[in-house]
Amino acid sequence: MDIGDAGSWSSDWLWAVPLILIVVAIHMVGLMLIDRKVVTVLGRASGRHRFLPWFVVVMGITVILATILHGLEGVVWALAYLMLGAMPDSKAAMLYSISSMTSYGHADVYLEARWQMLGALEALNGMMMFGVTTAFLFSTMQKLRMFDPS
Repeated sequence: MDIGDAGSWSSDWLWAVPLILIVVAIHMVGLMLIDRKVVTVLGRASGRHRFLPWFVVVMGITVILATILHGLEGVVWALAYLMLGAMPDSKAAMLYSISSMTSYGHADVYLEARWQMLGALEALNGMMMFGVTTAFLFSTMQKLRMFDPS
């Protein structure tokens, strides 16, 4: 594959756009559920506890759930790589997906040359989702501060 041949990337884009939309939908619904169930419920209970330890517990649970959410999104991409034959097995597909999504890039696994643009598009999607998660965590901290009695 000639990397300079942008025409060969059309199927990468045809796969990436729906995958990005699926991941964004999963992410938004997941963050909404985290906000409604964890932050709201635990935030209300904070009046019965010392604020700082409770704040740490709620934020810790929120971060763990957001991490699981990102892992689930990595599974979506890994399944696509397996379906396309871009990765030889599920272990390599998941490692590549999480490595790409986080822009870590140090795992010694590579997509088939034919699908390398798809991996770059996953990295773009991952950066956007981590940005959304960062904004969500900041918003969560702001909400929890409202429960601080001091």
